[in-house]
Amino acid sequence: MNERILAEDNQVVRRFFALDTQTYKPGALDLKTKEMLGLVASMVLRCDDCIAYHVAQCQQAGVTREEFFEVFSVGLVVGGSIVIPHLRRAVDFLDQLEAGAAEAPGAHDAAHG
Repeated sequence: MNERILAEDNQVVRRFFALDTQTYKPGALDLKTKEMLGLVASMVLRCDDCIAYHVAQCQQAGVTREEFFEVFSVGLVVGGSIVIPHLRRAVDFLDQLEAGAAEAPGAHDAAHG
């Protein structure tokens, strides 16, 4: 879908997607840290597509199960009990990834969601 969107001649959309891509490149913060921050933000915003994406990206960046649960705890504390259903889905997706029963979401090198 990103390719179809970016095929349109709209500089605002293209610039936003480029900004998203640039934001997650390593800088003062490494990629792993940025993905964990993205996961917390996605949990607080309750975006299941974004959560799944960042769970997969975090796993690829080397986040351990223990680190995942610390990240989940930050998202839960910041977002409150309304985050619990999203936490459940995040853990289920992580379990599936670890078991090899799920595929990471498609290329998501631009705007999340």
